Amino acid sequence: MSYLLHIDASSFDAESISRQIARSFLNSWGGKDIVYRDLALTPVPHITAAGISARVTDRALHTPEQAAAQAIQDELVDEFLGAGGYLFTAPVYNYGIPSVLKAWIDQIGVSGRTVHLPDGPLTAGRPAVVVSSRGGSYGPGEPHDGRDHLVPNIQEILGVDMGLQIRFITSSWGLAEVLPMLSPLIPQHRDSLAAAHTAAREAGESFTLHPVAEVPKPSDSQRPAARFSTAE
Repeated sequence: MSYLLHIDASSFDAESISRQIARSFLNSWGGKDIVYRDLALTPVPHITAAGISARVTDRALHTPEQAAAQAIQDELVDEFLGAGGYLFTAPVYNYGIPSVLKAWIDQIGVSGRTVHLPDGPLTAGRPAVVVSSRGGSYGPGEPHDGRDHLVPNIQEILGVDMGLQIRFITSSWGLAEVLPMLSPLIPQHRDSLAAAHTAAREAGESFTLHPVAEVPKPSDSQRPAARFSTAE
């Protein structure tokens, strides 16, 4: 039985715009099988030298540090591969991905398990929704046009490398309610927020989990090359 893997990456809790929009999705989807990770509350470790080298070392020869790092990667990769669909909240921080989400991506981006497989990624075709709130606006002709490095990055890694079919739902001008200098843009923010909630509800209504086969385990006799270079 597959499940929805819900990853929250917003530093804020209930007041988070991206989390609120994600709740609109969940309320419309109505599914019961959800595995949830709050990366702000319980962040995963950043990738380490031990974690990288563990990927290309026989498990029987792992040092204690490599074994501990491998256990974290295995847990996260198995959880990712076992999902039939994905929901991410990913606000734009400094024009890019929140560091906690980047750490999670670095842990699951393993050659031979989630990427760089001979027959393509195991997660190819699985649906994903990425809810991304932002303080300004990054659309064509807007002040920050071309400075959104979150959507292209996620699309490249999760969409191209891992084959997810991603729908992005964005809300703009969140800082209009916070910064006096941006208060004239409050109407634009509220319109954008309302449109994002509508899009989230529509996405939830049509969201169907992809069937998932048993998660394959890595073979020590055919260990893949590391996704990260061990000779920087």
